[in-house]
Amino acid sequence: MRIGISANALKHSGGLERYAMDLVRGSAAGFDGNQKPAFFARRIDMSLPESRLVEPHRIAVSLLPGKWCDGYFSWALKRARRKAKVDVLIGCNRVAGSEIAICGGTHIGFLRATGRREKRSDTRQIALERRQYAQADVIVAHSDMMRDELRRLYGIDSAKIRVLYPPVDGARFSAVDATGRVRLREQFGFKPDEIVLLFPSSSHERKGLPLIEKALAGVNVVIAVAGRAPEKPAANVRYLGYAKHIEDAYRAADFTILASSYEPFGLVGIESVMCGTPVIFPVSIGCCDAIADHAKHVFKPGDADDLRRTVLEAIEARRGGARVSGEAVRYDADVASHVSALIELARGIVQAKR
Repeated sequence: MRIGISANALKHSGGLERYAMDLVRGSAAGFDGNQKPAFFARRIDMSLPESRLVEPHRIAVSLLPGKWCDGYFSWALKRARRKAKVDVLIGCNRVAGSEIAICGGTHIGFLRATGRREKRSDTRQIALERRQYAQADVIVAHSDMMRDELRRLYGIDSAKIRVLYPPVDGARFSAVDATGRVRLREQFGFKPDEIVLLFPSSSHERKGLPLIEKALAGVNVVIAVAGRAPEKPAANVRYLGYAKHIEDAYRAADFTILASSYEPFGLVGIESVMCGTPVIFPVSIGCCDAIADHAKHVFKPGDADDLRRTVLEAIEARRGGARVSGEAVRYDADVASHVSALIELARGIVQAKR
């Protein structure tokens, strides 16, 4: 059985590109025997060690207008996968014909949650998304929220959907001892008595920075932004830059905070609690169901007053620097376990077609 993976890119990034990289790392033991998976993408960073774990196939779209790239990639992929003799394709981006379609977010759900009006480019993306889901044998939803959107917004039969929460590299995202944490706080310039709320984001409006700034105006906390620089930061906002080792930022912070308008899963929540840092999230973020109660503080989406109350209560509850301990994640986040589950799905698809 030959496995193929389709993604926008093989590179360090976020979202489904990062997920695809996790699948590649998980394939080090072999998706099926010792055969490397075929990897199809617009961009492939051949300097990465992960590129040696796959058979790379680049589908160039750089000369096309941006609005046509998704459609062309999906069309060209059909020929490329036949040439690579792929039996089961795992689609980590919008592509028709993937036997296993990965749903880490839906475009209709995004438009509704953000209140954005549908444009022609959105209509094309939704049409391609519908084709992918219709043609897939199995749709892997990354959260219960995504399963519900697939059923409600796309009319997908529940029998076709399998909920598999995304994996996290447990070797990278883990807690450090008190001495190590003091060293990291010094490295980031955090004072011993500061309450630091880590805000990891490259899309501040969607992740809710304006709401956080409004809710926490005058509160004695540091909102530490890791990612893109905020344009007009509030007085209590501190920019950390792009944190290449985001796990160290989690370990150094007291809480990780988001106020996203649309977050189908929110892998940062799992990463944070695995590093020993509790989260302050709206209940609408998909990963909340996967985090134990003792490791999260939740508030009503879009409610600045409830966010402020939740932050103050969280600080009081953890006065003295208490960290997350015990089982904070409610599922097996191991990359190898997740890849094994995908392999079983792929084998079932191949057997059904014989």
